[in-house]
Amino acid sequence: MPYVVNGTELETDPEGYLLEPDYGDEVVAVIAAAEGITLTEDHWKVVGYLRDEYRENGHTPNFRALLKGLEEVMPGCDSRNLYELFPLGPAKQGAKVAGLPQPLGKGGY
Repeated sequence: MPYVVNGTELETDPEGYLLEPDYGDEVVAVIAAAEGITLTEDHWKVVGYLRDEYRENGHTPNFRALLKGLEEVMPGCDSRNLYELFPLGPAKQGAKVAGLPQPLGKGGY
């Protein structure tokens, strides 16, 4: 199920994750819409954090590391808040919406 962003078809794996990362804001809007997510400022904070982690480490964090890492970006954020943003799993669905390849293992490192 490839996504079409600005007239370009982006390749995905069978679960809808991009095969190559795309850091454009347009891709986030397209994938979020496909996932039934209406983007808010908090979604963008999580997307930015996940993208930074991917650029620095080559992969995204698992849920526990994501929650801990977001403390600086979103003080007071807890697991309930993250599941409200990404109901199918903040680490995995968040990475998908961020335009990143599928996380390793069970949601990252």
